[in-house]
Amino acid sequence: MAHVQYIMSAAQHNQIVSAAFQKRGYNAEEAMAAAEVGAAAALHGVKTHNAIKALHLDEHFGSGAGGCVPGAKVTKLPMKFKAVARWDAGRKLGQAVAVEAMAEAMKLADEFGVGTVAVDNAFHYLWGGGYVIDAASKGYLAYTCCTAALAEVVPYGGKFPTLGTNPHSWAFPTTDAVGFPVCIDWATSVVAMGRVQQFAREGKQIPAGAGVDKHGKETTDPNLVTALLPFGQHKGYGLSLIDELLGAYIGGSLPTLRSRWGSAKNEKHTPAFFFQCTRPEALDCGSFAGGRTQKQNVKEVIADILGHGNEAAMLPGQPEARAAAKSREVGGLLFTSAEIDEFEKMAASGGTKLDRAKLKQIEM
Repeated sequence: MAHVQYIMSAAQHNQIVSAAFQKRGYNAEEAMAAAEVGAAAALHGVKTHNAIKALHLDEHFGSGAGGCVPGAKVTKLPMKFKAVARWDAGRKLGQAVAVEAMAEAMKLADEFGVGTVAVDNAFHYLWGGGYVIDAASKGYLAYTCCTAALAEVVPYGGKFPTLGTNPHSWAFPTTDAVGFPVCIDWATSVVAMGRVQQFAREGKQIPAGAGVDKHGKETTDPNLVTALLPFGQHKGYGLSLIDELLGAYIGGSLPTLRSRWGSAKNEKHTPAFFFQCTRPEALDCGSFAGGRTQKQNVKEVIADILGHGNEAAMLPGQPEARAAAKSREVGGLLFTSAEIDEFEKMAASGGTKLDRAKLKQIEM
């Protein structure tokens, strides 16, 4: 069944989003980082962590709640380990911090083969896949994870939400091999809370086994969901725990207090970020079968995985690559009618205007 999609230019999108963030007190640089990260999500067809989600987070946990500090400065802490950077983000807007942190990880990797940036006292950075895809497109193996804004996932075997959705995002420089960066990017819950919010906007049900209501009972009604379940039972729980433990080593505090700004004044309430980039040549042990180069070997390995009758299998990152190709083909970012409703509100909040009648439409 075909659905109408509206086409908005990236320039118009960025103007609307940037103005909305500046209206909330963010400076032009921060606001544009938020806009561009949101545009990257929209370009790649990511509905759960686009600019709509960014404003929602800022309203409930950011500047609207005293959590994120517009115009905050990042403090770059002394470090004896040359391939690692330690930052105190000072509760600065997460997108602006993440863009700079991934750039620093790439810079360190250029010098040392691998670069790591640990970020304390941060605010949610939205779609992790966008940062690693960008780095992979520039030739790096890239990884990031973070502790999510809220503890809204029940640990396997438990009954109370004490974990974040805690995403992991990997991307590999495989454009020469398959035409796009392979990107493994997922929340460690069955669905992200952003997906629940998207389904509520679209009037859809969430998958069975993904969420529970306030009584702890499973529900498929996105409007009743108050907590989420980890994917793969104990496996998703373990992956979510990785983020919490990394965050704890960096400086993150108790998960159940994140973004609860009015509670426990002696505790921290901020997420933590982890970024890492590696130069492919730093991993090259120099002995590939058949005299292949590293790039040839990667291509052959992928071909073997997708061979043997597996030709219909999809690589992670392929849907995002296809969505980006479609966006470029139609000359803009694609949004549903429900999303355009939200952008109209966003434009009004920032003192700009969006006339949906002037947007081109396409059936998909």
